[in-house]
Formats: sequence, structure tokens, C-alpha cells
Amino acid sequence: MGLKNSISHGLETIINLQSMMVFLFFSLSLALDQDTDKLALLQLKSLFADGGGALSSWNDSNPLCSWTGVTCGLNHPRVVSLYLNGLSLSGSLSPYLGNLSFLRSIDLGDNSIGGEIPAEIGSLPRLQSLNLSNNNLEGQIPYNITRCSKLWRVELDHNHLTGPLPVEMGSLSELKILHLSTNNLTGVIPPSFGNLSSLEELDLLGNNMHGEVPVSLSRTRLRVFIIRLNNFAGEFPPALYNLSSLEVINLSHNNFYGTLRSDIGLLFPGLQNIALASNQFTGQIPASLSNATNLGLINIGSGNFTGTIPSSFGSLRNLTMLNAWGNFFGGSSSDDGLGFLDYLANCTMLQWLDLSENQYEAELPLSITNLTNQLQWLQMFGNMFYGQIPESIDRLIGLQRLSLEDNLLSGTIPSSIGRLSNLDYFNLGDNNLTGEIPSVIGNISTLVHFYLNNNNLGGSIPSSLGNCSFLLDLALCHNKLSGEIPSSLLRSSIVLVSFNISHNAFQGPLTSNIGNLKSLVDLDVSYNKFTGEIPATIGNCLGLEALDMQGNMFDGSIPLWSILRGLQFLDLSNNNLSGEIPGYIASFIGLQFLNLSFNHLEGEVPSGGIFRNSSAVDITSNRKLCSTTMELSLPPCPQKSPISDSRKGISSKYIVIATILPCFVVALCCLGILFRLRKSNEEKKGIVNHSFGNFALKISYNDLFIATNGFSPQNLLGSGAFGHVYKGMLETDNKMVAVKVLSLQLKGALKSFTAECEALQNIRHRNLVKVLTACSSMDPQGNEFKALVYAFMENGSLDSWLHPQIAEVRLERHLNFRQRLNIAVDMASALEYLHHLCTTSLAHCDLKPSNVLLDGEMTAHLSDFGLARLLFTSGEDVISTMSSISSTVRGTSGYVAPEYGMGINPSTAGDVYSFGVLLLEMFTGKRPTDDMFHDDLDLRNYVKLACPGRVTEILDPSMFFGRERVIVTQNMKELFLTIFQVGLACSAELPRERKNMREVASELNAIRARIL
Repeated sequence: MGLKNSISHGLETIINLQSMMVFLFFSLSLALDQDTDKLALLQLKSLFADGGGALSSWNDSNPLCSWTGVTCGLNHPRVVSLYLNGLSLSGSLSPYLGNLSFLRSIDLGDNSIGGEIPAEIGSLPRLQSLNLSNNNLEGQIPYNITRCSKLWRVELDHNHLTGPLPVEMGSLSELKILHLSTNNLTGVIPPSFGNLSSLEELDLLGNNMHGEVPVSLSRTRLRVFIIRLNNFAGEFPPALYNLSSLEVINLSHNNFYGTLRSDIGLLFPGLQNIALASNQFTGQIPASLSNATNLGLINIGSGNFTGTIPSSFGSLRNLTMLNAWGNFFGGSSSDDGLGFLDYLANCTMLQWLDLSENQYEAELPLSITNLTNQLQWLQMFGNMFYGQIPESIDRLIGLQRLSLEDNLLSGTIPSSIGRLSNLDYFNLGDNNLTGEIPSVIGNISTLVHFYLNNNNLGGSIPSSLGNCSFLLDLALCHNKLSGEIPSSLLRSSIVLVSFNISHNAFQGPLTSNIGNLKSLVDLDVSYNKFTGEIPATIGNCLGLEALDMQGNMFDGSIPLWSILRGLQFLDLSNNNLSGEIPGYIASFIGLQFLNLSFNHLEGEVPSGGIFRNSSAVDITSNRKLCSTTMELSLPPCPQKSPISDSRKGISSKYIVIATILPCFVVALCCLGILFRLRKSNEEKKGIVNHSFGNFALKISYNDLFIATNGFSPQNLLGSGAFGHVYKGMLETDNKMVAVKVLSLQLKGALKSFTAECEALQNIRHRNLVKVLTACSSMDPQGNEFKALVYAFMENGSLDSWLHPQIAEVRLERHLNFRQRLNIAVDMASALEYLHHLCTTSLAHCDLKPSNVLLDGEMTAHLSDFGLARLLFTSGEDVISTMSSISSTVRGTSGYVAPEYGMGINPSTAGDVYSFGVLLLEMFTGKRPTDDMFHDDLDLRNYVKLACPGRVTEILDPSMFFGRERVIVTQNMKELFLTIFQVGLACSAELPRERKNMREVASELNAIRARIL
């Protein structure tokens, strides 16, 4: 027994030792594994920039499982969760992250972490949730992320990830949520994604993906499908029609087309949100959508939908947004298509209604005032609503935005408007409103943006507007307002950023209190009747970027504004300013446009700064200005003579005169003899001294022959209706020139030469081609020879940029949006000068891209005045004074105003038509003679049919050359639409319906200022 007990006791001891060893081994293993986790986290920390000290607890003094954001398992000390969301971390991700083999959740969202996602993340077999959203991650999504087979949530949105989606991701059978929005991902949705049988949310918003939506997605369980802002195409994805589980469908801003199935609402009974905006869907909106009773958001803006909005939408009790902007709803039929508004009164949760830019031609419906008082956003601009604004508008007490601009509304602004106390955006611009601005506007203390521009409002600005202490934008331009600017609006507590009262009838001095508006960025008081000196206090507006005071009667000198170094646009033209141009203007490094023309300024123009760029400066019609440089083409400043000795008596003056006078007489005699000798010599050389305007004919045929290398074909720049243009180098001053040689054997060539000389002799503008001299001579064969010599334009014609003929050139030549707009502004400025600012108005009569020349800085210059007509005005009629020249203007097909074909005399309205066609051509890239235009379709109708909803479809793609993808934002789309509207207004068939160039130039400058 003793032996037996001893053996038993020994065995028990051995077993206990073995258990202890297993326990010790296990404990040691856990400790070593925990050390592995600790080392991995410290490596992770080492690559982070932790300026806020969020990871200060990550050190040896604290237990691993107590570190910030670290969670360990309940039954073991291994790290299972890492939550570092929103800690302002930067740096990059360490590959050691892959050593945290027990991790089930990673959340590093809302930081600034960069670099690539480490491939080692695929070494986390237990990982279920990964959130790296809202960082700066780059590179591709690692394909081996698919080794994390338990993943059910992946959030990588709002980074800079590139490349295609890994096809292997289709193997993540447990994946429910995949958020990849706002990256730079490319390629297509892999068909393998149809294997994601658990997928419920797929968000690919804001990438560069394309192709069609794969049919295989119908095998998923999608509830949320968002692919907004991509390049997907095809009809409404058929795969979606099979997913009755869908609650959110967002296809906006893609290239989908076709019609919607009439039973779409029956197929998606649980639908809560449908967004189809900015595609090419056509047809009607199916009434069956109202079957989706939970529908809260309907966004069909900027499409091609027609017909009417279903009245059944009134049964959608949860409807909060109905955006139908930019379609073809409505019309001028007896059924105005607005009946649905009566039913929308039942939608008591409606907050947003947008019917803007459709085709409604009806009286502004009273039914809008029956909508819920929960409505916050009401936009109906860009239609043809007429009649008065209902007095009962105040029922919409919850309105924060009221936008009814660009309609035909008339009558007065109802005083009930003052009870809309929640308004922050109020726009009634571009209507036919009359009466005065009601003083109750001052009751809307929340007002931030207030626009009444382009109406017929009279009276004065109500002083109560000063109560709107949050007002940032105030546009009252193009009305009939008068009086003074109320002092209450010019208090230092007012935070106005943009203040525009141009084109009104304000008069008297501009109050110095204007300087109290220290937040001003844009101030426009142009085209009023302000007098007196310009307030120097404007210099207190330190943030001022655009200042327009043209077209008033300001006098005195330009104030000392040297502190306004942020100025980008300054226009003081068409006033009575005198004195010198202040030198500080040359130090404004941000100044991009300066117009001081048509004043009485004198003295030396400053050098440097913007004055080095002649295309950005207009100082014409200041007769006493001079310059020491050649950039501005001004007469040189005289050298200062030494001060005379004050002790010399008046008798010495007589002595000087008596001495100089005989010398002067002798000099005259010598000059006469030299003139006769020179004339004889010139006749021997073939120079016939005729006078053409004010051009000094000091160049011979031989000079031009040498300059153009014998009129070599290699020097030929182009050919026109009456001659050829050659490039040449004048030996006298080593200057590159363009020589236009007339083909006098052609009928009308001589008249063209005469007309061009007549037109150019007294005009001078920075956007007109500069004529250096003319030559009227004989060639060696005794034939009459006539030529005009122009300043050479390095970048050739606009035509060669818009329509390059050679493939290699097309790859190199492309005009971006800003360049095109600058050229349009330049041409508008040139025509405004010819039509409105010359002593005698001038019609160019042949405006087209080949007559628009571009210098080395891409500034545009109007050329070829061979068909120009000097005009004088009698009332509203414009009559040609050149009766010797046929009133039938040739011009160029496609650009000639239609009335010229009926024998109507040349007019400025004809130029406006040509400019309109040119403007449309510049932004569509289509010639008016393009083969696609036939029957009733011409360039104008092509643009008109696309406006407003399909503007982006007709843009010249070369405007965006070299950019992988361009997202045309809403602001950009509005700019393009405005430009096209200007072109359409200019190219109207009837002359009386066209704008004048003064209006056009103003509008285009406003667009450019908006971009700047």
C-alpha cells in the first residue's frame, strides 16, 4: 500500500507539474502575443503626427488595454478593436497594423492620414469592420483586403484613392455596407459584385467610374444604391427593377437616358429617396411613384422630362423635397400643368419645392400660398410666370429662400413680404416690378442675400434696410432708384460684402460714409449721376477686390488708395477725373483689369505692374497722358527743361527771338528744298505719295518686298476676300509686322482699301488691331500696289484656335474657358467702342473668328475693316454715310445679319448679330456653317434647344482638354447658361430684339468679375 500510495502521489505531482507548465506556457504565449500587439501599436504611433497628444497614453507606463482607443478581448488581453476616430492624426499607416491578428474593428476615420492602405491589412482574418473614411489616403484599394473574409462593413469614402475596384471584392460574401464615395476611382462596377449576396448599401458617389450597371447586382439585397457624380451610362439600370428592397436610388449627374417604366413605383414599394437629376432621361414622370408611400425626396432636376408633374404626389405625406428644376414641364396651353400644386398642400412635411427653369407660361399661381408653412425653399425662377406676387405670400411663414427671378412678374412688391421673418435669400430680380421697395423689408432681420436687380423700381432705398444686420449681398442695379444711400445702411456694423446700385439715377456726391462698409469685396455704383470727388474713405474697405465707378460725373483726382492691395478690378472710366495716375496702382500685384479711359488725366503713366500688360489696361481718351515706355502706345513724355534764370530780364527774350527767327526761316527754306529732292527720289523708287487718313506713308514697295522675303509663300499668313496677308520683318526697326496686300484686280478691292483707311484713321482702342502704316506705290512692272502694315499678332487668328486643321496642332491648341471668356470680353469692348464711344459710330460688318487676332498674351484684337461703314444716327435709325459704296454688305455666310439679305443698310445691330454667332461658336466649337446644320436647325436653334437643361451637352470639349474629368458644377453651369443667353439675345432675328454692345460688354464683364 505504501508503495502504491507513493506511486499515486508521484503521478499526481507529475500531472500538477505538467498543468503548471501548460499554464506557464500559455501565460507566456499570451504575454508574448500581447507584446506583439504592443509593438505593432507603437510602430503605428511612430508614423503618426500626433500634435494634439491624443496618443500620449501609448507608453510603457500604462497597461496596453488602457491605451486611448484600444479595446482588448474579455477572455484574453489581445487587441480586438482600435477606435481613433476624429483625433486629428496625420502621417501614414504602418504595415505593422497587419500584426494585430485579433482585430475585429478598425476605425481611423475623420483624421488626416495619408499614404497608401498597407497590403498587410489582408493579414487580419478576424476583421469585420474597417473605417478609414475622411482621410487623405492615396493609391489603389489593396486586392488582398478580400482575405478578410469576415468583413461586413468597409468605409473608405472621402479619400484620394485611385484605380479600379478590385474584382476579388466579389468574394466578400458577408459584406453588407460598402462606402467608397468621393475618391478618384475609375473603371466599372465589377460583375463579380453580384456575388455579394448580403450587400445592402453601395455608395460610389463622386468618382470617375463609367460603364453600365451590371445586371448581376440584381442578386444582392441592396437597400441603398448611390452612384451620383460619375460617368455611368445606359438606360435606367434594369438590375434595379428587380430589387424591390431598394429604399434609396441616386443616379444623379451621370449619362443615363431613356424613359422610366410606368410601374416604377409598384416595383419599389419601400422607396424613400429617388434622385435622377442631371441625366438625359426623357418622357413623363410616372404617377405610380406615389405608390411608394414612404417617399420623402424626389430630385429630377436638370433633366429632359416633359408633360406635367403628377397630382398624385399630393398623397405623399412624407414628402420633404420635390426638385423639378431645369426640365420641360409646363407650356402655354390652356392646361398650364400647375394643377399638382393644389394637391401638394396636403404634403405637410414639404420643405423644398423647386420648379425653376421650366416652360411654365402662366399667372403666378395663388395656390403656392396654400402650401405648408413648413416650406423653407421655394424656387420658381427662369420661367414665364406673369401677374403679381400674391399678397397672401406671408402664409409661407417658414420660408428661408424665395427665388422668383427671371420671370415676367409685374406690379408692386406686396407689403406682406415683410412678415416672412425667416428669409435669408430673397431674389425678385429680372422681372417687371414697379413701385417702390417697401420699407417693411427691414423687418426681415435674418436677410443675407437680397436681389431686386433689373426691374423698374423707383423711389429711394428704404432706410429700414439698415435693420438687416446680416445682409451680405445687396443688388439693386438696373432700376430707376434715386435719392441718397441711407446712412443706416452705411453703419460700421453692417457687413455688406457685395453692394451693387449701378444703372440707376442716384445723383449728388457719394457720401464718405461708404467707407464704413469695411467688409466690402465688390462695390458697383457705375452708370449713375454721382458728382463731386470720389470718397477717399473707400480706402477703409481693405478687402475690396472689385470697384466699378464708371459712367458718372466724378471729378477731382484719384484718391490715395495705396492700402487697397487686394484690388483685382478697378474701373473709373467715363468720368471727369483729372490729375495724374497715382503711382501706387503699379504696386497692386493682384490687379487684373484697370480702366481709366475717357477722363481728363494727365502726366506720365506709371511704369511697372499692370501697366506692363496693355491688354489689361484701358487709358484711352485722356489726351494729356504720356509714357516713358512703349507698352501703352502713348506719346513719349517730354524731357524736363532746366529752370530758367529768374534774373534774366524780359529784354533777353526779344534777343532770343531775334536770333532764332532768321534761323527758322532759313530752316524752312532748306526743308522745302529737301522735300522736293526726296519726292523726286521717291518717284524714282516707285513711291506715289497719296494721303490715306492720318497714316504716314513712309514705306516703299521695296521695303515690304524685302521684309516679306519677296512676298514668299512661306511668309503667307492667310488670304481674304480682297488680298493676302504676309508675315514680315522690317529692317528699319527690326519689328515683326503683318502686311495686307490688296489684290486690286478684284472688284471692290480698292473700295475695301479706302474703307479700311477711312475707318482706321481716327479710331484707337487696345482691342483693335494696330495699323502701323500704309503703302500706295507701284510694283516693278508698273502695276498699282496698295498695302496696309499691321502690328504682328503672334498667336494668329481665333479661327485657327477654334478649328485647327492639322491633328498635331489640335493636340497643342486649345482655349480654356477663361481664355474664351476673355476673348469675348475683348471683342465686346472693341465693338462697344466702335458703336458707342467713337465720334462717328462705325459698323465693322465682317465679324468672324478669322478677323479676331490674338497677340502673344492671348489678348484679342479686331481686324479687317475692309467692309466697315461710318454711320451717323438719326433718332433710332442708323444710316450709312458712304453712299458711294453699295449698301449690300458681303460679309461672310453664317455671320451676316439676316436683314442685310433684304437690302437693309449696314448698322451696328448687324455687328451685334455677328457677335452673337461668334459667341455661340466659341463655346460650342461649332461653326455656323457646320454640316450638321440644315433645314430649320442652325447654330442658334442648336443652342436654344439645349438651354437651360442640356447646356453641358453642347459645350466644346476642347475647353477641358488635358483634364481627365471635369465636373461642371452648378455655378459653372449657370455661367455657361448666361453666356449662351447673351449669344442668343445678340443673334435674335429682328434687329430691335437684339441687345446693344454697351449692354453686352457690361454683362460679359460682370460674368468675368464673378469668376475672378
